[in-house]
Amino acid sequence: MAIAPLPVIELRSPQVSPNSWPELLRRHWLAWTAIFLMFAFIYLGSLSSPAIFDDADATHAEAAREMVANNDWVTLHVDGIRYLEKPLLPYWMVATCYRVFGVSEWATRLPTAIAILLLMILAADWARRAFGARASVYAALFVVTTVGYYLFSRILIPEALLALTIAGSLYFALLALEGGRASRLWYLSYACLALAVLAKGLVAIVFVAGTLLAYLLVTGEWKRWREFHLVTGTLLFLLIAAPWHILAGVRNPGFFWFYFVNEHLLRFLGKRYPKDYNKLPAIAYWTLHFVWLFPWSLFLARVVENLRERAQQRVPSEWGFADRTRMICLVWSGLILVFFAISTNQEYYTFPAYLPLLLLAADAVASDRYGSRWSKVAYAALTILGTTAGIALIAGVWSSRNLPVPLDLGSVLANRQVADNTLAMSKFFDLTGPAFAGLRLPALLAAFALLVGPLAALLAYRRSPRAAVWTLATASAVFLFAAHIALVRFGPFMSSRILATQVKQAIRPGDQVMIYGDQAFGSSLIFYLQRQVLLVNGRSTSLLWGSKYPGAPHIFLNDEDLLRAWQGSQRVFLFVPNEQQARAKSLLGKSAYLFAQVSGKEILSNRQ
Repeated sequence: MAIAPLPVIELRSPQVSPNSWPELLRRHWLAWTAIFLMFAFIYLGSLSSPAIFDDADATHAEAAREMVANNDWVTLHVDGIRYLEKPLLPYWMVATCYRVFGVSEWATRLPTAIAILLLMILAADWARRAFGARASVYAALFVVTTVGYYLFSRILIPEALLALTIAGSLYFALLALEGGRASRLWYLSYACLALAVLAKGLVAIVFVAGTLLAYLLVTGEWKRWREFHLVTGTLLFLLIAAPWHILAGVRNPGFFWFYFVNEHLLRFLGKRYPKDYNKLPAIAYWTLHFVWLFPWSLFLARVVENLRERAQQRVPSEWGFADRTRMICLVWSGLILVFFAISTNQEYYTFPAYLPLLLLAADAVASDRYGSRWSKVAYAALTILGTTAGIALIAGVWSSRNLPVPLDLGSVLANRQVADNTLAMSKFFDLTGPAFAGLRLPALLAAFALLVGPLAALLAYRRSPRAAVWTLATASAVFLFAAHIALVRFGPFMSSRILATQVKQAIRPGDQVMIYGDQAFGSSLIFYLQRQVLLVNGRSTSLLWGSKYPGAPHIFLNDEDLLRAWQGSQRVFLFVPNEQQARAKSLLGKSAYLFAQVSGKEILSNRQ
């Protein structure tokens, strides 16, 4: 009887997708190592400097510091006054860092750096699923080396956290629409949306819900709203987002009107009271995005070319995850950009729109392997712009060659009051020729990056588009390092830390410290002194509403109160910003003695 042969069992290693994370890290380990080193160099290396800036940066840092000092995790306070403008998630994160690590510059900036890191990882994962391994690497690289992400993460504002949570909400929603573990993914989307509301407010709902609804309408899939798990998802959203809002309303009568109506609706309409904001001219608003997304903004024409090519290949009914990602990125970025073009705005308000544009750029650049005409145009334009800017910087350095390096950069800056200094970058318009002498090193580094980087990338592109991208990213990293050095040099002008240190060394029990004008003028003085400061004619802007609550500390003085204190037995230290000095000195006359002066800001005292 014949015996049938035994079947041959072939042992095979399990199939691993070329786009899975283990395979991606194995095949591109050098690229990922370089990206994380760039992140550490650009973001972690700048945690401890410069000093915390006056205005929003120090105001928000002080709110987090007082949260720890008061052990009040529901109501923010600045200089002892209730500060009800903002939701609390960013402050909880900073306050936690203060409690664990102590109050410092790097503890202040650590949550923002972590948010950028997570944004980079999310961008890489989204691009990996949608566009492949190369686009994943590029998406992460673009996040790390984009100018706007770096500049606006130097200030303690919630935009990085908002961008991360909005992106997470939309990412999980799109994955849920693709099918598979849909319930779990929808709940992750709702949880991210709740965190986004706790980061910035109701505008997060507008952006996420508006993007998803517009996406469904554009794709003709509007009936799929039934898949959104609206009831259970909304309950989860409320479970996360509602408790703080309810507690804040209970503890602070009038909070709901101030927060929801004044801070959201009236701010959007430009009728918020008191007015402490400005609006960019339309031309500046749109063109500045080429700066914020630099250097990758120069590839937007290549993005358009790529989108047109893809649109001709498939109809919406045949779309895969990549096509859906392209469409949702277009709707997402477009909604945010148009929204803030209509509303009041600051330069950084469109921060959450950067990621979808960079994802589209990563897709377009990664798919360019045969020499796209618009990629060539982008590299050529970058070379022309870089050469022009680099020559201008070198000319500035050369023109200041005979000028002494100012010990105090702020003392040789102008005070042009561009947009009444209500825009984030207003003070950079105060640069003068003598001030340039103090910026030689960062100017030369920036010139090197602008002259060499784009030209080297253009030459490399002819042989390897991948090498061109890495060359440009490296040049951008050098440019951002130069920007960091410049910000450190600007430190005494942008911050009052030096003055706070001098006052701290001289102050005695019973002495009084005052700011002449709004607390924003010298908010870092309050932060670094870690004590309550009196405000002369400073009952305005961000502290106006909180000052009206019963039990608010009596920190608001007028000129008559100042004169009485000045003539009293206690020593007074009066911080006077440049724009208030003529009025203050006219009021105090010869009884005012100059205690300290830095970058045009003065500390006057009634005692020698």
